[in-house]
Amino acid sequence: MTVRPLRLLGDPVLRTPCEPVLRFDDALARLVTDLLDTVAEPGRAGLAANQIGSGVAVFSYNSGGQLGYVINPRVVELHGSVDGPEACLSVPGISAVRTRAEYAVVEGLTLAQEPVVVAGDGELARCLQHETDHLRGVLYIDDLTGTERRRVMRYLTAPA
Repeated sequence: MTVRPLRLLGDPVLRTPCEPVLRFDDALARLVTDLLDTVAEPGRAGLAANQIGSGVAVFSYNSGGQLGYVINPRVVELHGSVDGPEACLSVPGISAVRTRAEYAVVEGLTLAQEPVVVAGDGELARCLQHETDHLRGVLYIDDLTGTERRRVMRYLTAPA
């Protein structure tokens, strides 16, 4: 079991869009195992590869009793809209109310290069959207507006 250290806000890897996976090899299998081990820690719902320093498009999720991963994920369906609390392992110590789709569907691949579809609502839908954003170099705080954005920015720029 390998729980990898997390990259935090300010690390350029978090702002760099991930490359699609082209090689399905032992190194990718180790990365997926590390993502699953790392997201299985208590209180974690999702983890993108760039959050542990890898620049390839893979994320893991641990939400609603479901533990899994998706390689080369893409959001293919979104329905509804809901405001809810959101936080990020790479932006510790703060959460914010953020609008996301209420239902999300992501398609991608498994290690065996088989198609996989993950669909869900509630926390899983939020997780799927959050992690695919990470793989594009986007953090949840980027799309905050109004008083939530000001509150989060004050927290992030306050002297330590």
